Amino acid sequence: MATFSKATFNTAKYASIRPTYPRQLYDFIFKYHERGNKARWSTAIDLGCGTGQATTELSAFQKIIGVDPSAKMIEQASRDAATAGLPGQIEYQQSAAEELPFLQDGSIDFVSAAQAAHWFNWTKLWKEAARVMRTDGSLAVWGYSEFRLTGYPSATKLINQYSQGSDPANSLGPHWERPGRTIVDEHLVAIPDPETVVPGAFCDFERVYFTGDYYPNLPDTRPVILRKKMSWDDLMSYLRTFSALHTFHEKYPEDLQRADGDIAGRFLHRLQEEVILQKGQAAEEIDVEWPLALILARRA
Repeated sequence: MATFSKATFNTAKYASIRPTYPRQLYDFIFKYHERGNKARWSTAIDLGCGTGQATTELSAFQKIIGVDPSAKMIEQASRDAATAGLPGQIEYQQSAAEELPFLQDGSIDFVSAAQAAHWFNWTKLWKEAARVMRTDGSLAVWGYSEFRLTGYPSATKLINQYSQGSDPANSLGPHWERPGRTIVDEHLVAIPDPETVVPGAFCDFERVYFTGDYYPNLPDTRPVILRKKMSWDDLMSYLRTFSALHTFHEKYPEDLQRADGDIAGRFLHRLQEEVILQKGQAAEEIDVEWPLALILARRA
């Protein structure tokens, strides 16, 4: 996560090209929240909010607080909030997720974290969430793992070799920040049940997997819901938001000077060749999808 705080990290570019969470996800989460007998819609907090992509989608709540440890992310989120059409409804705080001293006990109705939960210390976070949440308040955290090309299962091997390989000079695998990346790629299963941390503080704990057929060993999987149609240029821009690519180029700056393109460009070319091989012709646009894991809990 330290990569996001570096001066060279482009937060605006990061925000513009990442996948957008579908309405279907928020509807699923809000239906869970409203099932609480004393559920309220007063105050929500979005932990690890980044540039505020998910923060602005919590407009069903009267007040929304976005929290992130990165000053750069908070600055970008604040700029974007000014154009989000939610005047006075959103505020941002620079803070770690595990310590929220600016919040009173029992003051929060809803806690969320989008593509951030894998960075948290959950031994501390479950305790802090229990402190700040009201009875029947809800917690919803989610994260998506490695992207897939819809309809091209043969591309999965290439994607895994590029993003999760072990050769530091030819793969991004060794350049991800761990264990965070491992946790999200393993569908947040490392996040403990709150009962093991704060017994009796939470109920209705659920793990939901919108992972389709990609991970048959996961229980009760649902269809993939996080999708985006992209041009090849769009996909290239997405690949360039990878924090591991940023770190790779710090270690291997000469890669950017290669005549056949840098590591991301060479990977994209291999994906294009695979699509042509499977389809028999080039495709101007491709469907990209991300398996997504969701954790839900209710304050008892």
